[in-house]
Parts: sequence; structure tokens; C-alpha cells
Amino acid sequence: MNQTIQKAPWHLWVVGLVSLLWNGFGAYDYTQTQLRNVDYMTSAFEQMGVDVAAGMAYFDAFPIWADAFWAFGVWGAVAGSVLLLLRSRFAFPAFALSIVGLIVTTIFQYANPMPGDYDKTFPIVISVIIWVVTIALTLYARRMIAKGVLR
Repeated sequence: MNQTIQKAPWHLWVVGLVSLLWNGFGAYDYTQTQLRNVDYMTSAFEQMGVDVAAGMAYFDAFPIWADAFWAFGVWGAVAGSVLLLLRSRFAFPAFALSIVGLIVTTIFQYANPMPGDYDKTFPIVISVIIWVVTIALTLYARRMIAKGVLR
């Protein structure tokens, strides 16, 4: 299979860098939550109107498999962004892994909502944005492979 490698279009660098920043925030959030950074989590809970003790207990009760799929979602997306910048065709499977993690994590979080009476609109909006961005990046990587940009 002799595939001609195309010059990287300008938008590859823009998409790669912006997605790395976006997914880097997700990685930061995941890391701070896994490390149980009290200041970070307290700030997040207060912004959402969630009792801090109840919010901490919620994350402490995550089963290992839920944490694992959350990790697949987060780190798959980060890897996909880095692989885009490296012009690697493996960006697509990394983003696909991220979607698998996102599917399971979303189902888990909606089946086990955070405790308390708070406005759930913001978390839903954020979830929709995460879904749109993740699917768009996956499709973008697939398109760049088809065009011969990723090798």
C-alpha cells in the first residue's frame, strides 16, 4: 500500500493545539480529582452548589472500573491530540478509545448522579460540549488519515 504523504494543512496545527489545550484541562481535572485535591474540588463543588463532604464521598465511591473508563476517556483524548500534532495515524484509535471511555463514564454518571439539589443544567451543557468536541476530533483524525496527512 503506497500512500502519498500530504503536506500538513494549517488547520491541523490549529486543531491539534486547541484540542491539546482543551483535553489538557480535562487531564488536569481528572488528575486533581484522583489526587483528591481538596482546594480544587471544594472550589468546583461550591460553584455547582454541591455540599463538599457529599461531593468528596461521591468521588470516593466510584468503582475502579468507572475510574478506569474515565481515564481511558481523558488520556485517550490527550494522546489523540498529541498524535495529531505528531501527524500519526494512531490519533484516530486514541480518540476512538476516548469515545469508549466517554460512553461508559456518561452512562455511569447519569445512572449515579452527584448528590444534592443543584442546577444540573451546567453539567449537562458541559457533557454535550465534551461529546461534540470528542466526536468532531475523532472524525477529523479519520479525515486526515483519508487525505494522507497522518502517517
